[in-house]
Amino acid sequence: MLTNPAAGRSRHQRVVPQIVERLRAAGRPLTLLRANDSAESERVCRQALADGVGALVAVGGDGTVHAAVQAVAGTGVPLAVVPAGTGNDFAVALGVSTDPLAAADVAASGLKTDTTRMVDLARVTDTNDATRWFGTVLAAGFDAVVNERANRLRWPRGDRRYDVAIVLELLKLRARRYVLRLDGQEHHTDAVLVAVGNTTSYGGGMRICPNADPTDGLLDIVVGGRFSRPALMRIKPRVYHGTHVHHRMVQTYRARTVELSAEGITTYADGERCLALPVTITSVPGALRVLTG
Repeated sequence: MLTNPAAGRSRHQRVVPQIVERLRAAGRPLTLLRANDSAESERVCRQALADGVGALVAVGGDGTVHAAVQAVAGTGVPLAVVPAGTGNDFAVALGVSTDPLAAADVAASGLKTDTTRMVDLARVTDTNDATRWFGTVLAAGFDAVVNERANRLRWPRGDRRYDVAIVLELLKLRARRYVLRLDGQEHHTDAVLVAVGNTTSYGGGMRICPNADPTDGLLDIVVGGRFSRPALMRIKPRVYHGTHVHHRMVQTYRARTVELSAEGITTYADGERCLALPVTITSVPGALRVLTG
């Protein structure tokens, strides 16, 4: 079981002993993997798989799940998600209860009966053959630029960094020229937002790719065109309902493989820093085995 003490601003740490108790009720030996950052999380998960672990349970938010996915993707080793973060978009997409204890009970049931189902993941590869996996959404526009800016800021701390980053990036907002090759068909567009979704939402419920389905073998691509600052701020509330896709400046596509390039963009996937453009993103059907009750 992987836990991140900082997930969800640590507010769920008090229930970790109860989660452990519920998982142990499945009658399987349980090892606790503790990590304080994403690199350490990936390292301990990969080592657990090398040691022959039978299943992995990720307790945390999308960042914790993202680290676990890097280890289990394509291996057949099942993953259970116990949501305990500030953003739990992948858990919601899987239909997992947002109550950590209820989710732990489902994971324990799956462990006891060896009940699983297969879902898709997306694989990202850059020109140097570096590879990452994601379960929810890859951001490659304004949202990615804001994340990158926020991570460079030393002040203020906490969520206020993102508020400051949004203001700073809005001041210099400009459309970039993107080249998208969707299953071999090339598109050139000027845009401020590009998102590639395996599931519907990111950022704690923003339904950026509202029709994405992690079992259809396809990626949903949403492109927001030459939005002005006021127009971008006006459309943001609509993203929570998924109705932004009906705006005249938003285009949507579906493809199995997305080749994406633009200057000056480092992508973010599952809310975590990913690879710099250009990248190739591929839907991999059934890449993740998920424990179910």
